[in-house]
Amino acid sequence: MFKEYTQYDAIALAALVNAGEVSARELLDAAVYQANKLNPKLNAIIHRFDERAYHAAAQGLPAGTFTGVPYLLKDLSFSFEGEPVTMGSRSVNIVSENDSEIVKRMKAAGVNTFGKTNTPEFGLIITTEPKAHGATHNPFKKGYSAGGSSGGSAAAVASGIVPMAGAGDGGGSIRFPAAWCGAFGLKPSRGRNPMGPTFGEGWEGAVADHVITRSVRDSAAMLDATSGAEIGAPFIIAPPEGSFLQAAMRAPRQLTIALHQQPLIAGTVVDKEVLAVLEQTAKQLEAMGHRVVPAEPNINIEQFWHDFMVVVCAHTAFTIDNIERDFGPQHIKKLEPQTYNMALLGRSLSAVDLAHAKHGWHHSQYQTGLLLKQYDMILCPTVPTPAVKHGVLPPSRMDEMLMRSAELLNKGIDMGKYAFSSGVIEKLSQPVLSKMAFTLLGNVTGLPAMSLPVGMSKKGLPIGMQLIGRMNDEATLFSIAGEMERAGLFTKAAYAQ
Repeated sequence: MFKEYTQYDAIALAALVNAGEVSARELLDAAVYQANKLNPKLNAIIHRFDERAYHAAAQGLPAGTFTGVPYLLKDLSFSFEGEPVTMGSRSVNIVSENDSEIVKRMKAAGVNTFGKTNTPEFGLIITTEPKAHGATHNPFKKGYSAGGSSGGSAAAVASGIVPMAGAGDGGGSIRFPAAWCGAFGLKPSRGRNPMGPTFGEGWEGAVADHVITRSVRDSAAMLDATSGAEIGAPFIIAPPEGSFLQAAMRAPRQLTIALHQQPLIAGTVVDKEVLAVLEQTAKQLEAMGHRVVPAEPNINIEQFWHDFMVVVCAHTAFTIDNIERDFGPQHIKKLEPQTYNMALLGRSLSAVDLAHAKHGWHHSQYQTGLLLKQYDMILCPTVPTPAVKHGVLPPSRMDEMLMRSAELLNKGIDMGKYAFSSGVIEKLSQPVLSKMAFTLLGNVTGLPAMSLPVGMSKKGLPIGMQLIGRMNDEATLFSIAGEMERAGLFTKAAYAQ
C-alpha cells in the first residue's frame, strides 16, 4: 500500500499518478484503509461505494488536475448518479438519477469518489449531530463537534482520509467546520460555482458549494475546474483574470485589511483565545507588509439575524413541502424538531415578509460594499469559540418539546409573526446564531470568504481566522492564503500531530 498517502495534497497525488509512480487503485487502497481505520471513531462518512470507485479506477479516470485522487461528497446538495441522498434526514432517501452540474465538473477533473459525508438535517445547524446518522467527532478531540453543516467532509480531510472533499456553505458551513477541524475552507462568490440543474440558487443565493482541503492550492485548482456559468444560472459573474491556482502561487500586492471585531449577532461572546489568535494574525499580516486597520461594517445587528432567519425558514418550508408531496405526509413525522419548527415558521410568514428580508440583505450588501471600497478585504474570527462538546448546539429536550408544541399554538395564531415579535425565535436560535456571528456576512452579501487554520486552543482544538474579499475577487484571497501557508502560519492537520 502507498504508505506516504497523507504526506501529499491532491495536486501532488495526481502528479504521482500522471508520472506513473503510483496508480489510482493504490491511492484508493490507501484512502479505503484510512477510512476503515478512522471512520468508526469519527463517523465522518455515512455512505460508501468502494467497489464502484475501484471499477472507475480500473476503467480509467478522466485526465485532469486531480486524476486518481480519492474523493468524498457531502450528502446534501451534491447529486451523484445512482447513489442515495439523505440530506442528514430520516425523512429522505433519494437515489440520484443524474449528477449535479458541479459533480460533473469535479468528475471531469479526475477525482475518484467513493462515499458521502455526514451532515445535519438539511444543513440547518452548524454542528453535525443528525438523528439520522449520529454525531461526527472532531478529529482533534473525540466527543467534540466537527462543526457543520459540512462537518463530515471537514473531519474526513483533517484526519487524512482524503486530501479534499465536497462541501457547501449557506451560513458558514464550509468555513465553520474548516475552522473547528483545522482545515482550509473557501466559500466562493455568489454565482461562481453551479448549483443546478435541480436548484437555481439556494436560500436566495446564500448557498455556495465548493470543497474543504488541506492545502490552499487544491482549493484554488478545484475552483478552476468547477467555476463558470451553467444553463439557467441566475447569477453570471466575471471569470478571473488567469487561474485561481496561479493566484494561490504568487505573492499578493500590499493589502489594506479591515479588522472586524464586533460580532453581528447580539449577545455573542468572543472567546479570549480566539481574540488572541485574531491579534496574532493581524500582527503576522502586518509583518508581511500589509496594513490592518480596525473598521466595522455599518449593519443593524438586530435586523441582520431576523432577515437571515426569515429567508432560511421560508426555504425550509419549501423543502418540507416538496418532501411531503414526493414521499407522503408520514415522512414529515420523522423530521427533527428544529426542522419541523422552521418549516412551520416559514409557512406562516408572507411573501411580503420575505421581500422585507431580502431588502435587509441589500442594506447589508451595500454597507459591506462601502467598507470594501476602502479596504481590500476584511479580517475577523471564523467562529467566536473553539469547538464545543456534542450536545451543546442541538436543541435540548425541553427546547424540542417547545418546538413540538408550536403546531398546537399555530392554530388560529399567526405563529411566524408572533414567534419573531415575542423574542421566542431569538432565544431558541441564539446559541447557534451566535456561533455564526462572523460567517453569516459572507452568505448574506454573497462575498467570497475563507477560513484559515492559524491557531490552537489550550485544549488542543483548532482556531480559524476568516478573510472576506471583494465580490468576484477569490484570486486575492487565494494569493494571501498561499502566502500565509508558505510562511508556515498554518497549524498542523490532525493526522500530522
